[in-house]
Amino acid sequence: MDQTKFESDNTKNCLLESEVPPLCKTEPCWLGIDEAGRGPVLGPMVYGTSYSPISKKKELEDLKFADSKTLTEEQRESIFEKLNEAKEIIGWMVEILSPTYISNSMLRRSKYNLNALSHDCAIGLIQKVLDRGVNVAEIYVDTVGDPGKYQDKLSNLFPGIDITVAKKADADYQIVGAASICAKVARDKAVKNWTFIEDIQYDGNYGSGYPSDPNTKRFMAESLDKVFGFPQFVRFSWSTADKIVQKDGVKFIWEDDEEEDKNTQSLINFMGKKDGTSRHRFFKDTCLNYVEHL
Repeated sequence: MDQTKFESDNTKNCLLESEVPPLCKTEPCWLGIDEAGRGPVLGPMVYGTSYSPISKKKELEDLKFADSKTLTEEQRESIFEKLNEAKEIIGWMVEILSPTYISNSMLRRSKYNLNALSHDCAIGLIQKVLDRGVNVAEIYVDTVGDPGKYQDKLSNLFPGIDITVAKKADADYQIVGAASICAKVARDKAVKNWTFIEDIQYDGNYGSGYPSDPNTKRFMAESLDKVFGFPQFVRFSWSTADKIVQKDGVKFIWEDDEEEDKNTQSLINFMGKKDGTSRHRFFKDTCLNYVEHL
């Protein structure tokens, strides 16, 4: 999986894909979707999809796809190599979402949470596979959020295709397991070969990326710039990152904030209290009172 494009500029998303097997354009196919790296505070999130002719389901069983989280990195790499060797009957596509993109999306003015981001990425992958000419007849998705609502959403967008959205789909459906392998291998490589545009030198041991991991904690403590915050490897929209910046970063007071506080306080003083005490002289001089009855 050549990720040179992403490694050269990991502030942007990157789409990687195999060639489409000719058989996938003529025979009805099943397609699976899964993600890797949804929860960590470090690194990208990767969405993956795999597709294959329904008639070849038995042949896929020999590759022994499974939920990528239950396998070691070496096992995932080995299975991914076998997947590529079976290029006559299976194709794949992954989209790497950069930490910068994830954080910027979640902090947009209009609400755009991680579930919506995940749904849009999955929908985009399905559409891209269809645009490549793949004859998709069945879709299987590892759920994000409520399975029923997600399934209805996909069914409305892709009418005529049999769609199943389920929890733990990567363990129950081989094609979702294949997608899981593709997504996790892509994320592993992206994290391992991360190039810091901030010119940070690090030993590469970031841990799992989850806030409870000691190695992740160590990286976040050592990589924090007290003025500029974290490098772009960190998802700064995560509450974990925000709390560390608030606690250990330099505290700033902006002039606009001070002015806003003064204006707010002045307005409160001007209006005074409802009981008539501490009222501004303007109200007393003009004999104005609060209206209590109409």
